Amino acid sequence: MQSTADTQDYDFESPEGARPPGFHLRALEARAPYEALSSLALWPLLQTGPRGDGHPVLVLPGLVAHDSSTRLLRKFLVQRGFAAHGWGQGTNFGPHPHVVEACVERIRFLFRQSGGRKVSLVGQSLGGIYARVLAGLVEDSVRCVVTLGSPITGTASASNARRLYQAVSGRHAHHPAYSALLRRAPHVPTTSIFSRSDGVVAWQASVMDEHPLAENIEVQTSHTGMALHPAVLHAVGDRLAQPEGQWKPFRRDGLLRWVYRDTQRLRAAAAA
Repeated sequence: MQSTADTQDYDFESPEGARPPGFHLRALEARAPYEALSSLALWPLLQTGPRGDGHPVLVLPGLVAHDSSTRLLRKFLVQRGFAAHGWGQGTNFGPHPHVVEACVERIRFLFRQSGGRKVSLVGQSLGGIYARVLAGLVEDSVRCVVTLGSPITGTASASNARRLYQAVSGRHAHHPAYSALLRRAPHVPTTSIFSRSDGVVAWQASVMDEHPLAENIEVQTSHTGMALHPAVLHAVGDRLAQPEGQWKPFRRDGLLRWVYRDTQRLRAAAAA
């Protein structure tokens, strides 16, 4: 039976009213290095997950991060049979038009280089916002989208990084065209991986309305360690391994029930 603690603050209906994570959750961000170590310790077990089919995957970093922050995730994906690539744009300082254009060209290049195979997009935090926007700009070249702790719903006030984002993005922080693409669900399979112990982004802002091509997966991890945690690595690999045109929602079979929460059950409990 699901405990009251599992649902007491699980407000799916009001992302606009979500507050930034408090001090205790911000302090828990210090666990990120240990999450990386847990992935290394469980590396042999992680290699038993679904294998990829060699299609290209573009991994986009979070705010003021660069490709080094997603190196472990990309290494895992390569070993699982995917052609994983960094975004190649240096440090992520926000959605400047020239950077978005460069990402569009990179997707088209990977599409051509792979012989016309569609590109999957994986984005951490702000990188997930990029992924959703890019999926709308080059939909014919995108296979699926996976976001990690990304504030894709609600308002910017639900993030502890909002002032930093506004400072480094400047006038590009509120680009109307990009905002419209972000609000519109991509017309490709889309997964939002979120954590209620996220110390940067209010978890409510990462929860999508679910439909046949959109799902939410809950993990227990920090925000900065989202691309380092073994549960996230497995979930990303599983989502990307879905055959093109045959996507199915994530399944919490067997021991995975102890790792990933049932978000549909929690949603129903919150609405009751």
